[in-house]
Amino acid sequence: MMDAINGKNRLSTRVPLPVRRALHKLGRDIRDARLRRRIATAIMAQRASISRTTLNKIEKGDPSVSLGNYASVLFVLGLSDRLATLADVRSDSVGLELDEESLPQRIRRQTRGRHYTSGRWKSG
Repeated sequence: MMDAINGKNRLSTRVPLPVRRALHKLGRDIRDARLRRRIATAIMAQRASISRTTLNKIEKGDPSVSLGNYASVLFVLGLSDRLATLADVRSDSVGLELDEESLPQRIRRQTRGRHYTSGRWKSG
């Protein structure tokens, strides 16, 4: 949605600056990859099943373009394999730390029922 006063996309002003920078870099990288492969914009758009306008927005890092369209373009370029590990839990250091903090500090002994003591099961 365009802002009538300054002509800017209102969505891009709501997207955090680090995200805008990352999308801008992704767009440049996609453009560079397309040019290295000598793929014309019309051919690229056709292969990704998107319009040339959408491809142009992707190459500029427009945050209003769907992730699916970015993924389609990366697929055409042969770069989609990295999408699967983008938010991999094994590389989520913050999430792993939070999980570790929620682990119990100690394991309590059972007070009822059977328990294992000195190599034998005892009722208790």
